[in-house]
Amino acid sequence: MRDFFEAYARAADSVDLAFLESAYAETFMFAGPAGVQTVKRDEFLKILPKRKAFFAAIGLTGTEVHGLEETPLDELHVMVRARWALRFERAPGPPIVDHSAATYILRRYGGSAQIVFQIDHQDLVKRAQELGLIAAPE
Repeated sequence: MRDFFEAYARAADSVDLAFLESAYAETFMFAGPAGVQTVKRDEFLKILPKRKAFFAAIGLTGTEVHGLEETPLDELHVMVRARWALRFERAPGPPIVDHSAATYILRRYGGSAQIVFQIDHQDLVKRAQELGLIAAPE
């Protein structure tokens, strides 16, 4: 799983749509502080360049795996809690390294796996506001 998530981090940083297409099931569940929704992979892939542009504009320069905890669920599924380190760089201040976490349920297919459920444990936009990277809504 470490290889998968390190490749996932590189793909997210560079918006490698080919890798991300292979990393997610055709339809998957996404949950976060705002709720739960079913997501079509093709729709998700369409928004990724805009998401990348937003985070680049607020200074996100890289994401790396900070820790993984794997729990096999059955012969086909594994649950992985991933801890991420996100690096923001905004002049003139020093870089900010913030940590986030997400839990994923992946379905194994031979030698590969796909994300079928993703739970983000924080709202990254709200966290960016707390860090002073963007203004909070009035």
